[in-house]
Amino acid sequence: MSVADGVVLYDKPAGVTSHDVVASMRRTLRGRGSPTAGRMKVGHAGTLDPFATGLLLILVGRATRIQRFLMALPKRYGAVARFGAVSSTGDPEGQISLTGVVPPGDLVLPTGAIRQRPPAYSAVKVGGRRAYALARAGEPVELAERVVEVYRFEERWREGDRRGFEIECSSGTYVRSLIAALGDAYCEELRRIAIGPFRVDDADPERIVALEDSLTFIPEVRLDPAAARRAAHGVAVTAEPGRADVVRLTDSQGLIALAEPRPGGKLAPVVGLRGASEEREGGARGA
Repeated sequence: MSVADGVVLYDKPAGVTSHDVVASMRRTLRGRGSPTAGRMKVGHAGTLDPFATGLLLILVGRATRIQRFLMALPKRYGAVARFGAVSSTGDPEGQISLTGVVPPGDLVLPTGAIRQRPPAYSAVKVGGRRAYALARAGEPVELAERVVEVYRFEERWREGDRRGFEIECSSGTYVRSLIAALGDAYCEELRRIAIGPFRVDDADPERIVALEDSLTFIPEVRLDPAAARRAAHGVAVTAEPGRADVVRLTDSQGLIALAEPRPGGKLAPVVGLRGASEEREGGARGA
């Protein structure tokens, strides 16, 4: 794997943390890349719990700048719920208490906008500390409710006290909480199948998807050379009005920045994605 700016689609196994995967990828880049690879930023776009498997987006180099846009994408999960038992963490890593209450028939599966309280054992920060760290220390954790969107919630199979579900939901949705809200149940298995246009079936830890190819889900605005030079320096440019909250600014040399609309028909760059060397080369070509 050569060192480049982009996104790695990684199929995370159970039993490791998202941080573990990032650390492993950083070591791989350092071992196979250029002398500067050790200083290259590496991150991820959305944590998976250690017990969970599936798609983790690893961000390399300038791709770390687009983290918030990738994290905002909708998610698709496959989940196995065990009924007749509850877990202190909502998953198999908690203290399991058997209740024996197993629903006999079809369940009402909520969709649309719902209010949800993140579980105490979550990565949400409370006063600068992770909620799960407070909970494990025995400190009371009370997290504020949030509104999330469940686009699809389907039962795929049932066998004994277990049922399989497929769920499409907005960013910030806790599947553990969705399962626990069905009754005496906890999320025994969880697999992230997709994040926006990215699919776990395409995962390959040896391939870095180029930064420009990673952003094709964002509408493109093509700029002429003069506007491109201004945008590359963070200056707002004039563009035809559109409906998108964020757009890709590009020119004949490729990706320049992500921009958001401003009053007066302007697009203001909010994330610069063109390196200084690329700008010098582009300027020389356009001179």
